Amino acid sequence: MKPISFIATDAPAATKSFYKDILGLELVAENQFALVFLDAEHMLRIQIVPSLKGAEHTVYGWQVEDIDKTVADLAAKGVMFETFAHLVQNEVGVWQTPDGSQVAWFRDPAGNVLSVSQFAD
Repeated sequence: MKPISFIATDAPAATKSFYKDILGLELVAENQFALVFLDAEHMLRIQIVPSLKGAEHTVYGWQVEDIDKTVADLAAKGVMFETFAHLVQNEVGVWQTPDGSQVAWFRDPAGNVLSVSQFAD
């Protein structure tokens, strides 16, 4: 079996552009029901729904080798990073976990919370 991840959008045009042009995922199919992206070898189906109340927790994320570079590259493309009152984050929104891993969060056009993480060695 191969895993498939599902998230939803009520803004398909903006979502398509965001995942394809900003995040660089390959769009492999599109119809009135879903946008289907290939994320490395993993399928991400973004279901098109009439309305959506975004979750306040991370729904999808990526492990990265250099979080500072990734955050800078995404910010240069207009991605805004989230800050949370209950976490101590640096000036660009990166939080360091107790084990030294680092995480930064951002939202897609439908309000889904996404993340990039660099794990401690």
